[in-house]
Amino acid sequence: MVKILVVDDSAFMRKILINTLKKEDYNDIVEGENGVEAVEKYKSEKPDLVLLDVVMEKKEGIDALKEIMAIDVTAKVIMVTAVGQEQMVREAMSSGAKGYIVKPFNAEKVIETIKGLLG
Repeated sequence: MVKILVVDDSAFMRKILINTLKKEDYNDIVEGENGVEAVEKYKSEKPDLVLLDVVMEKKEGIDALKEIMAIDVTAKVIMVTAVGQEQMVREAMSSGAKGYIVKPFNAEKVIETIKGLLG
């Protein structure tokens, strides 16, 4: 079973993503609400995939991404971004992110991006 870590400082956004994942039978889901938790939970849970918000308190998604990639260069991280954050997405992609999805979410695009990465 695929384990997915969903990290977003908005509980509402996490819920939308989790509901989208569950509709596709991704049921092993771990949540985090900031970049510090993203790194801690990556270490403890060893997820197959991370959905990581770009802008968060305590630690930005880009910084968490860099730490996760330092722990595991094979980590599969998809950044979650709002429209207008193209520069941050470019930095994330050059730092090891494997893709990105844009808020507001298009469920089909989210699943397509995940399946494309997981194979």
